[in-house]
Amino acid sequence: MDIKIKPLGDRVLVEAVEEMEQVKDGIIIPDSAKEKPQEAKVIALGTGKIDDDGKKVPFEVAVGDMVLTSKYGGTDVKIDDKEYKILNQSDILAIVG
Repeated sequence: MDIKIKPLGDRVLVEAVEEMEQVKDGIIIPDSAKEKPQEAKVIALGTGKIDDDGKKVPFEVAVGDMVLTSKYGGTDVKIDDKEYKILNQSDILAIVG
């Protein structure tokens, strides 16, 4: 996959993983009432953060990792009709799996 966007600094480009729609007791929850997905796949990494000593700090995630992100962190972007989010590495809470 050729992504036309490269995050800068310690930012990470992720693609949200949509959860399967669950119907409980025959009630279908509309899209507008659903929570934002928190599980995402890492698509691209930024250039890296530089610490106070001028050394590059390595990323704790890698391209292809499944991660949990904070609910409302980051910036939503749309590329070729696909929705992505750019967020700081600190907005990633955990690596799944």
